[in-house]
Amino acid sequence: MIGPHGEFGVHSDSWMPLHETVEGWVESVALAHHASTCAKTITMVTGQDVDTLQLDAYEEVAEVVGLADTWWRSADSLVAIYMGEAECMAAPQCKTAYIYSGLDTWGLCGQRKA
Repeated sequence: MIGPHGEFGVHSDSWMPLHETVEGWVESVALAHHASTCAKTITMVTGQDVDTLQLDAYEEVAEVVGLADTWWRSADSLVAIYMGEAECMAAPQCKTAYIYSGLDTWGLCGQRKA
């Protein structure tokens, strides 16, 4: 659904905005596709384990304008954290994160090394 201020989200028993904008959601989907084709390994983390991910060495990917669903970038990996649907449905076991590892500059940012 689209919220009153243009945010993109889901609605079940309650409203949960996932991204500040529809464009941010589109960026997230595009980034997931790109990362999945470039990563050397992809690790899925679910439930309570998502809360234990250490993201101190990561920077948030601003283009996805994430609210409940966010993306993080480090020197050679991307992490997608999907918590919105789990929160909306009061189902913490459904929290999911994907860690895309072994990325080069092209995999991280869509830019070739000069």
